[in-house]
Amino acid sequence: FKSLLKLSKLKHLDLGRNQFDIRILRSLGALLTLKSLKLDYNLMEGHLYDIDFAVLYTLELLDMSYNVLNGIVPPSIRALSSLKSLVLEGNELNGSLPTQGTLPSCLYNLTSLQMLDLYENYFRGNISSYLIAGLTSLKHIDLGYNLFDGFSFNSFANLCKLEFLEFLVISNCSLNKLSNQIPTFLFHQHSLRLLDLSYSMLKGQFPAWLFENNTRLEYVTLNDNSLSGNFHLPLCLNFTYWMDVSNNQLNGQLQGNIGYMVPNILNLKLSNNTLSGSLPSSIGNMSLLSAFSVSFNNFFGEVPKELLAGCSKLMIMELSNNNFDGHLLSSDFNLTMLQALIINDNLFSGAMSNELSQWPYQSFLDVSNNNMSGKIPTWICNHTSFSSLLLGNNYFEGEIVCETAPIMNLDISHNLLLGSLPSWSSNDLQYLNLKENKYSGSIPEAFLNFSEIVTLDISDNKLSGIIPTAIGKLSSLRILLLRGNRLNGTIPTQLCQLTNISLMDLSRNFFSGTLPHCFQHIVSDETLPFGDIFSVHVGTLTYRDESVHDSERFERQSKYIEVNFVTKYGLRSYKGSILRYMSGLDFSCNNLTGAIPLKLGQLQGIHALNLSHNQFTSSIPNTFSNLTELESLDLSHNGLSGEIPPQLIKLTFLAVFSVAYNNLSGRTPDMKAQFGTFNASSYEGNPLLCVVLPLEKNCTNRYDSPPTPTQSLDASDEKWYKVDQAVFFISFSVTFIMFFLGVTTVLYINPHWRLQCFNLVEDCMYSCYFSVTITLRK
Repeated sequence: FKSLLKLSKLKHLDLGRNQFDIRILRSLGALLTLKSLKLDYNLMEGHLYDIDFAVLYTLELLDMSYNVLNGIVPPSIRALSSLKSLVLEGNELNGSLPTQGTLPSCLYNLTSLQMLDLYENYFRGNISSYLIAGLTSLKHIDLGYNLFDGFSFNSFANLCKLEFLEFLVISNCSLNKLSNQIPTFLFHQHSLRLLDLSYSMLKGQFPAWLFENNTRLEYVTLNDNSLSGNFHLPLCLNFTYWMDVSNNQLNGQLQGNIGYMVPNILNLKLSNNTLSGSLPSSIGNMSLLSAFSVSFNNFFGEVPKELLAGCSKLMIMELSNNNFDGHLLSSDFNLTMLQALIINDNLFSGAMSNELSQWPYQSFLDVSNNNMSGKIPTWICNHTSFSSLLLGNNYFEGEIVCETAPIMNLDISHNLLLGSLPSWSSNDLQYLNLKENKYSGSIPEAFLNFSEIVTLDISDNKLSGIIPTAIGKLSSLRILLLRGNRLNGTIPTQLCQLTNISLMDLSRNFFSGTLPHCFQHIVSDETLPFGDIFSVHVGTLTYRDESVHDSERFERQSKYIEVNFVTKYGLRSYKGSILRYMSGLDFSCNNLTGAIPLKLGQLQGIHALNLSHNQFTSSIPNTFSNLTELESLDLSHNGLSGEIPPQLIKLTFLAVFSVAYNNLSGRTPDMKAQFGTFNASSYEGNPLLCVVLPLEKNCTNRYDSPPTPTQSLDASDEKWYKVDQAVFFISFSVTFIMFFLGVTTVLYINPHWRLQCFNLVEDCMYSCYFSVTITLRK
């Protein structure tokens, strides 16, 4: 490196993607002719305040993106009067002197600056009007993903002087705190090529004027705002090839000539709005279209044949969650470049054509929740490019005749398939869902020849016989669901070899005998490298312009694996990353006998345990007090005897507890912690059990006649401030019903609010759960 510093006439130096630290900046002063310096993706950590950039006064490009720089932008950077490009994205910079947290005032001197990229830092406050307006040579401004507080476009009053501005990225900047509209300074811009205002809480009508003023716009992302009105483009946009207005409140029908308005579009995303009507046939004129998404709208009717014939370069097409109908997957379907077709939750019907086997690049097909029928085509057994095939909730029938299954994710649940389970082998299959069909007979050992299987769900069929011992070879298995069949015999000890299991459900079968004593090791430990194993990659679309960030350059899509598991008295659905944290065992509704194994108390990471509706005897193991993560414990409808271990009050996460209908005796645990929340239904059906309820002073047998209450000597002793209970409950009920109907009506009228409300509740639930779990495990 020292010899490099002797190159006194060096003009361009690229040290990106190495492991240099911040000391490298102090050793470059000898390069007096340097014009371009790239130090992106290194290990530079710390602040820049004491770095003297004045010695590099000839610099025209300075790129220190994606390091760990923090603190302020140093005042010495103002000496770089020739600087044209300043790229500091992906760091932890947070302010300037004298006011911490705002954009650095030293930038005002950089009058030659054409590119200012401060994306993904920690800058706060408002933009100073004199700062940006003085940089009249700016072509590229990227301030996205900072911490601006009430980002004010009033301070951008002079931005009309930025007549060369081509790239503007101010995503995730809370633009609506002082203005609910698209910023008015854009009225004065006529040279924009890229505009990103996504995730900025913008409101108001869709800005058609934006396209009138900037006819050369190439890349427009207005997604995840609250824009409303019709999506109507005012004129032909020959240069636009990327447009994303998803997750807004746009409504009405698409204009009939939309295919002629953006003839060169590559990516058009209109999903998660309230658009309606049928798809215009003019979409077939978008001959370059690679990604098309209109999912989660109110479209109906058939997909126009012009789209299927004219958009021959389509790679990703999303039509899910609408009301489309017709025979989409017929022999006329000829999108041979397609990689991902997502048409679930519609009204499509008909059979799957054998022509689909000719798609050389097809990797993801989701036609679940439609009215598809016919037989599963045999070509799926030999299609080597498929990663996911989701056919659930349709009317497919017959048998699957395959020797191999070169698919990673196969879901044919909720159909009319019958016969024996297919005997195939696969080194690729990771997720197999055949639940709620009409499969019968025994489970063949050949069916379990899946070396990489992660999720196996064959629940709610008519399978009989025993569980094959070969199941112990599925070393990667994490979820095993066999409930609702006619399986019998004893539970094989080979299940104890599945040391990565997180969910196992053998309920509602005819298993007998004792529960194996080796299950203490089966629930997987949280330290195992789960990764993102419960989501399936759909497709990737690459954007060609290198000046756009990685977050905008790629469109990544994934679908989450979803399983159902009974916990807390209900069949609940779990999907995505939550499956990494959920663990449980369900052996309920069988004929299991003997004592509950003490070693089950060693499953410290388990969240749900259900042994109800069996014939277990003996006592409840004291070791259950070690199940510190347990949320649901159901031991009801057995023959358990003895006392309820008082140590169970240590289970601070326990939300559901039932020992009803056993032969328990003695006193129930003290009404402390979670046991203070359980009512009499948790203990009913135990005649010898002494139940202590929160409002009772003495432990009494609930089946004895209660003592006659003593009458008050004087009715006038009642306090004047006592509340009439009947009046209180009636008024409370009326108020609650009115409030509930009001909220329900609002959510019914406004589908966008309804979707946002459901997403918010789900996000809050998962966030709270993960935060509490991670905090407690530390």
